[in-house]
Amino acid sequence: MHRFNAWLPPPVADATKKEKESFAGVVSSVRESYISDDPESVYSTLKWISVIDLFIKAKSEVSLEDVAALVEFGLQVFNASQDKLYAQVRWGNVLVRLVNKFRKQLTLRVDWRPFYDTLVQTHFTRNSGPEGWRIRQRHFETLTSLVRSCRRFFPPGSAHEIWSEFRSLLENPWHNSAFEGSGFVRLFLPTNLDNQDFYSREWINECIFQWDSIPNCQFWNSQWASIMARVIKNYNFKNWEDLLPEIFSRFLNMFEVPVASGGGSYPFSIDVPRNTRFLFSNRSQTPAKAIAKSIVYMLKPGSLAQQHFDKLVNLLEQYYHPSNGGRWTYSLERFLSHLVYTFRKRLQREKENLDGNEQTEFYLGQSERQSFVSTVLKLIDRGQYSKNENLSETVAAATSILSYVEPSLVLPFLVSRFHMALETMTATHQLKTAVTSVAFSGRSLFYMSLSASPMETDDVNDADMFRDLLMISLTNALLGMDANDPPKTLATMQLIASIFSNMATLDDDSDNLSFMPAERFSEWLDEFLCRLFSLLQHLEPSSVLNEDVHSPATSGTFLVEDGPQYFCMLEILFGRLSRSLYNQAIKKVSKFVKTNILPGAIAEVGLLCCACIHSNPELAVNQLVEPLLSSVISSLKGIPLTGFGGSGNFTGQSLNKTRATLSPALETSIDYQLKVLSIAISYGGPSLLHYKDQFKEAIHSAFEAPSWKVNIAGDQVLRALLGSLVLYYPVDQYKSVSHHSSLTPLEEWISNKDFSNDEPFVGPKWHIPSDEEIQFANELLNLHLESALDDLLKICQDNIHSDPGNEKDHLKVTLLRIDSSLQGVLSCLPDFIPSFKNGKVESPPFLIAGATGSIVGSTGLREKTANIIHVASKYLLEKKSDDSILLLLLIRVIEALGNYGSSEYEEWTNHRQAWKLESVAIMEPPVNFIVPSHSKGKKRPRWALIDKSYMHNTWRTSQSSYHLYRTSKNVSPSDNVNVLLDDLLSLCVHSYDTVRTLAGRSLVKMIKRWPSLIAKCVLTLTENLRTPSSPEYLVLGSCAVLGTQTVLKHLTLEPQSFSSFLLGILLSSQHESLKSQKAINELFVKYNIYFAGISRNMFRKSEGHSGTDFSALVSEIGSMSFESTNLHWRYNLMANRVLLLLAISSRNEPNLSSKILNEAAGHFLKNLKSQLPQTRILAISALNMLLKESPYKLSAEEHPVSSENSQENTKSSLEGTLSNIFQEEGFFSDTFDSLSNVHIISDTENSSSRGSHGNSSFQSLADKSITRFYFDFSSSWPRTPTWISLFGTDTFYSSFARIFKRLVQECGVPVLLSLKTALNEFVNAKERPKQCVAAEAFAGLLHADVIGLVEAWDSWMMAQLQNILLAPSVESTPEWAACIRYAVTGKGKYGIKVPLLRQRILDCLVEPLPQTVTTTVVAKRYSFLSAALIELSPPTMPLSEIQLHYKLLQELMDNMSHPTAHVREAIAIALSVLCSNIRLHASINKDYSFENGKSTINGKTVDRWDQLLQERASELVVAIQNANPAENLENLAETNTLSGSDSNSPDDVQWMETLFHFIISLMKSGRSAFLLDVLVGFLYPVISLQETSNKDLSILAKAAFELLKWRLFADDNLRKAVSVLLSSAEDPNWRTRSATLTFLRSFMYRHTFILSNDEKQKIWRTVEKLLTDNQVEVREHAAAVLAGLMKGEDGELSKDFRERAYTEAMKLQKRRKQRSSSGGSSVASVHGRVLALAACVLSVPYDMPSWLPEHATLLARFVGEPSPVKSTVTKAVAEFRRTHADTWSVQKDSFTEEQLEVLADTSSSSSYFA
Repeated sequence: MHRFNAWLPPPVADATKKEKESFAGVVSSVRESYISDDPESVYSTLKWISVIDLFIKAKSEVSLEDVAALVEFGLQVFNASQDKLYAQVRWGNVLVRLVNKFRKQLTLRVDWRPFYDTLVQTHFTRNSGPEGWRIRQRHFETLTSLVRSCRRFFPPGSAHEIWSEFRSLLENPWHNSAFEGSGFVRLFLPTNLDNQDFYSREWINECIFQWDSIPNCQFWNSQWASIMARVIKNYNFKNWEDLLPEIFSRFLNMFEVPVASGGGSYPFSIDVPRNTRFLFSNRSQTPAKAIAKSIVYMLKPGSLAQQHFDKLVNLLEQYYHPSNGGRWTYSLERFLSHLVYTFRKRLQREKENLDGNEQTEFYLGQSERQSFVSTVLKLIDRGQYSKNENLSETVAAATSILSYVEPSLVLPFLVSRFHMALETMTATHQLKTAVTSVAFSGRSLFYMSLSASPMETDDVNDADMFRDLLMISLTNALLGMDANDPPKTLATMQLIASIFSNMATLDDDSDNLSFMPAERFSEWLDEFLCRLFSLLQHLEPSSVLNEDVHSPATSGTFLVEDGPQYFCMLEILFGRLSRSLYNQAIKKVSKFVKTNILPGAIAEVGLLCCACIHSNPELAVNQLVEPLLSSVISSLKGIPLTGFGGSGNFTGQSLNKTRATLSPALETSIDYQLKVLSIAISYGGPSLLHYKDQFKEAIHSAFEAPSWKVNIAGDQVLRALLGSLVLYYPVDQYKSVSHHSSLTPLEEWISNKDFSNDEPFVGPKWHIPSDEEIQFANELLNLHLESALDDLLKICQDNIHSDPGNEKDHLKVTLLRIDSSLQGVLSCLPDFIPSFKNGKVESPPFLIAGATGSIVGSTGLREKTANIIHVASKYLLEKKSDDSILLLLLIRVIEALGNYGSSEYEEWTNHRQAWKLESVAIMEPPVNFIVPSHSKGKKRPRWALIDKSYMHNTWRTSQSSYHLYRTSKNVSPSDNVNVLLDDLLSLCVHSYDTVRTLAGRSLVKMIKRWPSLIAKCVLTLTENLRTPSSPEYLVLGSCAVLGTQTVLKHLTLEPQSFSSFLLGILLSSQHESLKSQKAINELFVKYNIYFAGISRNMFRKSEGHSGTDFSALVSEIGSMSFESTNLHWRYNLMANRVLLLLAISSRNEPNLSSKILNEAAGHFLKNLKSQLPQTRILAISALNMLLKESPYKLSAEEHPVSSENSQENTKSSLEGTLSNIFQEEGFFSDTFDSLSNVHIISDTENSSSRGSHGNSSFQSLADKSITRFYFDFSSSWPRTPTWISLFGTDTFYSSFARIFKRLVQECGVPVLLSLKTALNEFVNAKERPKQCVAAEAFAGLLHADVIGLVEAWDSWMMAQLQNILLAPSVESTPEWAACIRYAVTGKGKYGIKVPLLRQRILDCLVEPLPQTVTTTVVAKRYSFLSAALIELSPPTMPLSEIQLHYKLLQELMDNMSHPTAHVREAIAIALSVLCSNIRLHASINKDYSFENGKSTINGKTVDRWDQLLQERASELVVAIQNANPAENLENLAETNTLSGSDSNSPDDVQWMETLFHFIISLMKSGRSAFLLDVLVGFLYPVISLQETSNKDLSILAKAAFELLKWRLFADDNLRKAVSVLLSSAEDPNWRTRSATLTFLRSFMYRHTFILSNDEKQKIWRTVEKLLTDNQVEVREHAAAVLAGLMKGEDGELSKDFRERAYTEAMKLQKRRKQRSSSGGSSVASVHGRVLALAACVLSVPYDMPSWLPEHATLLARFVGEPSPVKSTVTKAVAEFRRTHADTWSVQKDSFTEEQLEVLADTSSSSSYFA
């Protein structure tokens, strides 16, 4: 049994034993309600889903066989209802919860294939059904989480099947199917024990190879990283050692942080198509969780992983520092959090398995734990005072968890940090963080200060140190309570609560080991209370108190609003005080409450009293309640009474014309005292019975008082009093019961997982009402409920008041009394008894147990109230309908009567919000190495668990009767409920907004509980929409209720409601006002988003119903959707939309569908030329869904044999209708004309709106959601990533192109002929929009692959294409490029099948152009070519395409120095696509001999294109550099003419520019992975041409340089790159040397794990050599690079360098002293040595290692040197100062006095170090 259930109040806990059999009953009922032959019967199982959910949430004990049977059955149902998304969502969710909860006990075999089929059929195919995108999205989320839960049950061999299924998708990394494939692999691959043989070394290598193929794409990274992480975690015996450098190098480069003044994010990231991103939802951030998981599970004794991890942390730690925040902080914070969390989980797993027989040699030992913790401490140290809230919270939590693992490392660190925070005056935010850290680690501090066993340290001092820390933090906590600094105040309260939760009792006698002697403690308590009182006196209420029934007892200040810390602290403190200390405290509190009236702190003072009373009711009620009560009674004596409070004597005086009132001061004080009283007595219980009569009198006089404020306060007292009498609540919650087994002063904390039924009971003592209390409660109900009801009836029927003002007041007080009585007893007043169809009353069924308290009153009382309230509501709506307070009171009474248990539910949700903030301070992790304790789960203090079981009981109460009657057919709600429903129906369309919303909420709760009432509501409310004369508020109220989930779900099943709902919306166009239109529009959009299909019983002919049957409904709506009907365009649009939904839903219904689909398709085709732009767009979406069959399409086998014999094909069912329409005269040119208006060409249109309809400019959001109703998955057309900037932004809509393609496929050649003339006209049009449409239509035709297409190509299409190519106009090039790209796109889902005309189109483009054309046409041809080449699939290219590649390659390489710039760019892009295609093809088909590809082409170039490019590049670099040394630009012209050489002909520069364009294009497109060797060859040209006289060339070189900095090289390429860099560092041109240094900085960072030591040393030496370069810029740059290198490389190299730098500088210093003259050594060498020192000092920006003071001082001594040296010294010292300023107060102790003086001399502002 779960602990929460065992700890329920005894009466409830007994009842829970029946839950086992009730669950078994539910399981069998579910199985009976499903008939396997009838797939529709799944809908009848859905009502059980929420019931099954109940048992999961109630943590009931159920038998495992039932669960297993239910899961098997659920999976069967899930797979059977393939096309019913809503049913799958509901079943899927409940299955996920069941499988996750029982995953360790279940033994299942689940097959993966059905899940995959469902996934593909619903989300990855084009013929999607009509369901709204919200349902689709939820379906996807459910399905993927179901796969994740069931992965562990996939049978052996499935990993192999899954990999072979998706392997083929990954072959072409430049096609979107690769992204899908990686998503599927990540989702499906199981890593359970059954499949462990699959993960061989070969597989892992292949994985890493795949991972490499797309660089710099976070989506791709996160898929592969998480696959790797799962493999590493689940198979701990694999050996990863030799892969570590490779893997860690990946990890490091996945964090997008700014390296050496670079940017902090990928300069270009590969764009993942929107739907893939949406489906495999991944944040586009670094996959921090996967990285952390991999690292933690790679650690093993004797493994190098720890060293690599150290290195990673060294490189990343600087980004945690507060001054280095940025967009990377989020992923770094997640990384830290997951590291610690995963580490804790791993330790816990190993601890649990120690007894098991697993192999323990991989488990972490003491030394591994220590090294991990000390590494993570570096990050914690940096991030502790971060300005980022999340990071500092995470750091505090991480400290807390690690302090239980390695206290000897973590706690001393914590102590020093806390002292530091106390000392710094400048940064106040540090104190809050430091206090939070102590609060979070309070328990481990206690353990350490008390534990007797010494942990490797001389424990006496340590234990003292921790004890002192606790004491200091407690005394400082008093100073922390400050009304002006809420965060700090809350943090200190949390600290106090945390400390006292740990201590068993606070006795005054025993001071054994407690950290504060008793007399000190009593002083502390006094001081604490003084501070608290002064805090309360200075509080300011956060908002003005508004007087209305809703406002809760108070509107509190930050102490109450911002979290539960304040109340927790008080409860714990008073619960732990010993008797004498409690007496001391209660006296002070009592005095404070008597003498102060603080209207601004009602809740706070109330809670203070409440905590006192909860801890010791007997004593406190005397001290606190009694004085408050008597004071209230005496104040209320002698004030004029109204007589409304139940005494009945309101005849004489109340008719006086002068109304009696209270003075404001008196009113405020009474109000304050009553409200404090109401909060204080919440847990009073039996001890309140002594003051029975005083309570009655006080409440009575409060209701009689002539002030609404006092009436409300009286209402709250009555409510609280009833509650504390009859409800169950824990009494001794905060008392400490059990001491810790070994450390007596500590309280033992408890874990939920360790609960067993036979352990000694430490649960709560509940307040179970005694007979006296129940009797008193009944008496109060008599006084205030019964008599108030009689009053109410009198007022409404007998008309007793002549003065309307008095009548209103009387009604207000009477309703208030009824309301507070009902709210007080909650669900202790028994519910209505439902009526049964067959007349006999059955005993109510039982699902789960739950009760708030003992039963009071009777069902009769509830029924009487309901009847009288019905009378009253009629009266009020008729007479007082303009009085909102009365109506709101009325609705609250109805809510309490009709919705049994809803107030408990609200209380539970509010409380749950507060507990979301559950703090680390009261959790002890299961892994505790301080004291030997084992537990299965987190431990918490007893009071926190009691609190949770109390809330669990509240939740059970609200649910126990809620679902009882939803599942059985023959129960209907009692008549009282029907009556109340009618009242709510009229209230929810009231003219006041607040009344409407409140009534609407109650109404929805009621119909949710009684589904049989929904139909009535729908019919009533849709009638309001239809009636033209309904006022605005009727429409608003109706829409609000109709738009709720409850109603929308119901519409799928019930034909009558369905048709009335749709017609109601479509006939509501008479409501003119903007608000109503907006409401109707929103309702319609909501309906679309949540549309879940229509169930079959809609289509059955309705016998005996007056409702319209389906086809009649369709034709009625169809007639509204024509334009001639003069409807507003939005209604026309809605009608069209509904027509489409109905048409698609009826698709599977044989006797209806053909007629409906025919009409619909014809209708939408006509709509293409509609006058209304929105309707046109909808028509496009519609045709894309409706045009399905394609009888004229050539299948792959029958390539054009003869077109005659295949004509006998079946005709398409739609062909007749469609061909009649498009054969009308001029149909297509009209259509084109109207479609061209949709294309709005804006100058600024940014490329991000591609793919979506770019027509945002004329569509408001609401209209958009109607037209783009289904999430356009299919329209993610370019199936390959788009990155070419050259194309410009096109407005090519692939959905338009697809319509024309489908039309041709449905109706064959006639379409081609009718399109021909229109196309001719539009291709030559002047306006760009017309050309856009032509491009779309032409693309559709070229891609259609129908019979007769080849003939058409020969006869007119080819000529048309050449015509387009040679047309001089330039602005529509992007659209035509897109048209070509569409036309050659591969067929099939993964783009592998070749379209019919692809080869012909390519041949047409490859034809050389005539000589005379303009350069724009040349550029156009190249961009068409690259567009076409992107779409080819390299792994499967046929021979003809390969030959074409080589032919083109030849042409492009010959034209690289083309004189026109934009042609050069086009050539470079085409070249990059070409070369990468050739390389990818070669890498996959290694055995394929290229000879037959090349044989047709002469010339050597093709063979060695890569070497040729590299050789030519290195020749030209030299030529360009020699030709224009920047110094002698003037005489350049002369030399050229003299020597006659063309050493720097413009050709060379132009060739170089093309080359740089080629590099940039390769990097941006993500195609660089297969051309790394070529890129390495171009490193030198890029680096050396950064600064030349030719501006354009240098700009390109810089762009290429920025991109190359992000690229990772491996193996041979890496070696080659290093040698290139080393040689260019010694280049004669100093600008090249400087550029090389810049490049080296990021190069070293990126490759730090994979460079060999040898290579690293070479690089260090080279950079060191440059310290003494003769160019001053290079020297300074080298120093900066060295500082960066030393940050990351914490090894021998940097140590060696530091020592060398120091000794050299010392020598220099000595030489200077001996020889006053500066002769001897050159400026460069002196400067170099000083720079080496500066680099050492700047390499540790925030720490103070032992060597730093000497280095820094020595550096400062060089301040007297001449210029370059002097400025270096001052800059370096200033920077050192700035970075150490935060912690200077502590760090300056590392320096000697003399050293400080030297430092002070270098800076002008010596005061800083004074």
